[in-house]
Formats: sequence, structure tokens, C-alpha cells
Amino acid sequence: MAGPEPRDEIEALYADYAAALDDDQLERWPGFFTADCLYKIVPRENWERGLPIALMLCESRAMLEDRVHAVRGTAVFAPRTFRHIIGQFRVKTVEPEKYAVAANYVVFQTMVDQLTHILNAGKYMDTVVRTPEGLRFKEKICVFDSVIVPNSLIYPV
Repeated sequence: MAGPEPRDEIEALYADYAAALDDDQLERWPGFFTADCLYKIVPRENWERGLPIALMLCESRAMLEDRVHAVRGTAVFAPRTFRHIIGQFRVKTVEPEKYAVAANYVVFQTMVDQLTHILNAGKYMDTVVRTPEGLRFKEKICVFDSVIVPNSLIYPV
């Protein structure tokens, strides 16, 4: 019996990624990446114009871990929950065990005393690679659509 198709494994990676963030298991977030990864959140206008300015930039798993510590240790904010919806996967094999993946995403935020609203929406432009631990993100570039950024965007997208 053959193993799962790469697309199925990739979709499972994204589902696990979203579940970790949505279930407030932020400490798991860096584990979805390779040690020498790139994570950035960039406005669509900057992405389309090739401008390097990003809203959030982490250039290694260690920097992602620092981000988790900063969110857990220094941020003071009202309780909230998140819900990631990820879909319309487009998977291209770049080389064996390396994939370029594009997917649309929407992140909803619900404050305890407010209605749910869209926190961020856009597309992921990712590189996924196979490691001994399974598939991991080598690059996760979150290209968001709006020019307006909520000041509560301290969490990963």
C-alpha cells in the first residue's frame, strides 16, 4: 500500500498548524518550521512591488521561539480566540521533497465581549520541505490584503 500523497500531507500540515494556533498552543508553532526558516507577514502592495518591508520578520526557528516568549511574557491584552480558515491549495513540486505551496487564508478573531471579526486575510506563499520529522515550512510568507493592520496583530497568522 502506498503512503499518502504529498498534497494530503501538505494539507494535514496546514490543518495542524491552524489547530495549534487556534487552540492557543503557541509553543508548538516553531516546531512547524525548519531551523533555518523564514517567516514574514507582508502587505500585498509591498509583495507585488518587491519591497522588503514586512510587518513581522523571523529568520530562524530560534526567532520564532523568541516571538512566542514575547507574546506569552510581555504582551498585555484582552482575552481572545482565533480561527484560521485555509484553503484553495496550489501545490507545485520544486524538486523531490520540496514544494511551493500557495493557499488563501482568513483569520477570525473573537474577543470575549465582542462579535467575531476578520483579523487578517490574504495568501500564504510557502516553501514546504520533507525533514526526518516530517513536512516542515522552510518559508512561510503571509501576504495580507488590507493596507490597514490591526494593532492586535501580535500573533502568528
